[in-house]
Amino acid sequence: MTVDQAAGPRDTAPRPGHVPVVIVGAGPVGVTAALLLARRGVRTVVLERHHDVYPLPRAVATDDEVRRILQAAGVQEEFAAIARPARGLRLLDARHRVMAEFPRAAQGAHGFPQTSMFDQPELERLLRDALARAPECELRGGVEVVGVDQDGDKPDGEGPDGEGANGQGAGGEGPVRVAYRDETGEHLLWADAVLGCDGAGSLVRDAVGAVWEDLRFEERWTVVDVRTSLPVRCWEGVEQICDPRRPATFMRIGEDRYRWEFRLRDDSELGDERLRDLVAPWVNLAPGADFTVLRQARYTFRARIADRWHRGRVFLLGDAAHLTPPFIGQGLCAGLRDAHNLTWKLARVLRQGADERLLETYESERKPHARHMIRLAVAMGWAMTGGQDGAAAVRRGVLSAAVRIPGLSTAAARDLSPVLGAGPLVRRRARRRGRGLVGGLCPQPWVTVDGRRVRLDELLGDSFALLTAEPPAPSLRAVADGLGARTVPVAGLGDDGRLAAWLREGRADAVLLRPDRVVMDVVPSGAGGLTGTADWASLLHTTRSPLPSPHSVEESLSRSATR
Repeated sequence: MTVDQAAGPRDTAPRPGHVPVVIVGAGPVGVTAALLLARRGVRTVVLERHHDVYPLPRAVATDDEVRRILQAAGVQEEFAAIARPARGLRLLDARHRVMAEFPRAAQGAHGFPQTSMFDQPELERLLRDALARAPECELRGGVEVVGVDQDGDKPDGEGPDGEGANGQGAGGEGPVRVAYRDETGEHLLWADAVLGCDGAGSLVRDAVGAVWEDLRFEERWTVVDVRTSLPVRCWEGVEQICDPRRPATFMRIGEDRYRWEFRLRDDSELGDERLRDLVAPWVNLAPGADFTVLRQARYTFRARIADRWHRGRVFLLGDAAHLTPPFIGQGLCAGLRDAHNLTWKLARVLRQGADERLLETYESERKPHARHMIRLAVAMGWAMTGGQDGAAAVRRGVLSAAVRIPGLSTAAARDLSPVLGAGPLVRRRARRRGRGLVGGLCPQPWVTVDGRRVRLDELLGDSFALLTAEPPAPSLRAVADGLGARTVPVAGLGDDGRLAAWLREGRADAVLLRPDRVVMDVVPSGAGGLTGTADWASLLHTTRSPLPSPHSVEESLSRSATR
């Protein structure tokens, strides 16, 4: 539905207001995007059809990279209080014998447990609390978005308030018009950009003109969330039961919270007696035992990706852009990666007048990454459910071979994120000379600054950063200053030499980090200068004065190193 259809003739519509960014959907992806934009001074209005947090659990797992994103959004300490580290993943046969085990480290490269379990309503509440504390953010609940249109012109006198990029969308289009309805009637907002974080049934996806590409996985499962004080036989990790007759997933979420997922054979109800049989390998249920089913819901697990992720200044994030089976716990994680990738680029365009083409790199970087993760999840689903109907020994052999599928065991046991593919901000030439550093994420060790122990990103701030193993040449300093990048020598950081070793392994004297901590460019050992400045400089060049750039921390680090 277009805005004109929803709101009637424009001369009778309510007088519209302007906001730099409208976010449709106040789930974890939408609220995290708002918080990341707020850190960069971009005001947002978040429109959500529900008045309060959806009370039932859905997503339950995250990885260390996504915990780093929550750190960037300013909610890491609160999340740590509700998160529970998990030991990893086990594949079990129908008799619950271990076929393969993929341990997860208590601290990964990003400075957090490689897998953490949590309760989604608790995550959403702490995100909403942070949103309420951010003056740049406004949440409007209980509203229905009925139209998104970026083809119309803004009425006379309704110019931007100085926070947008002259009020124009991509390709010279006018600002985006968002129509929504609440208990008082219909309203209009004009936005310099709209983020569609409104889920699988996204209205914004329709406005973008995107359609689903089917990646050929569809199964019906029932998900059972339970609270119990009974002793539960638990590995403290995720267990995948690779039984083609009744594949299942089990995990402990909290102190007394557990989740089971079972594939459905048919549409019959899963009654109490049947549930007792299904959970018997983990817990003995006597009649009247303390075993409270918090939620039992049926889902159709699908693998899909939108054929396009944006049109002009309207973008899709999270489930609006991609759907994945849950077998590697990356559904919510993928959406938060979307937010982290897009928000710094959008802020640089809106606040500093960077080239509009910078926004094109959101889809070109995130879409192949999301497709890769969906395919890994589908491969894990196949390992759980398919390939044989013979004896147990044959089944174990087939599944042992399945977990050796290239990338599958790596995904389950280590960092799930592949490096970003080649593009304007990721140069293949630099990747060869930098031994794979470009396009990957910088590790995050603990460092010492002014006698304080902090995580690296707390030192680097929210903008670009230059990590150096050698004194930077004047030309390199000039590039860093032009980007507003903080220059950080890795010597004397008190990180046990981890960053210095990382640079040596990559044969680099320095790396230039993007705000999302992806390595954008390198100074190869002995080269003195960056390798791809001509490729990305035009995208990042700004037409307005840069935001206040953090001063160099070399002096501070030198003082810390002598203490």
